[in-house]
Amino acid sequence: MSLGRRGRTSPPKQEEPRRDARPPIDEQLGRLEEEIRRLKIEFDIFFNGAAKRPPYDTKNRVETAIKRLGDDRTLSFAQRYRYNSLVARYTAFREQWRRALQEREEGISPRPKR
Repeated sequence: MSLGRRGRTSPPKQEEPRRDARPPIDEQLGRLEEEIRRLKIEFDIFFNGAAKRPPYDTKNRVETAIKRLGDDRTLSFAQRYRYNSLVARYTAFREQWRRALQEREEGISPRPKR
């Protein structure tokens, strides 16, 4: 133990418990599943004519969560399977929405009457 310049010792540093800012993986997967469900509902509302704009903010949130979870190397096999299932569901919905938007822009399908 060294006494330093004035003969005093500094108090030992206490380790603070590590607090992970992110919630557990299973909770993140649950949130992602809920966000995908919410996004599907918002797109259904948009395509039925009740909303003026597509829900791009919710879509961006979902894509950000997908990217964040995809980069996580600590997923167990069961969590990775659940993640891949959610991504597959989202990809199918995204393709369906892309086609519907394209048809709407090209005038192939009539707009819903209000």
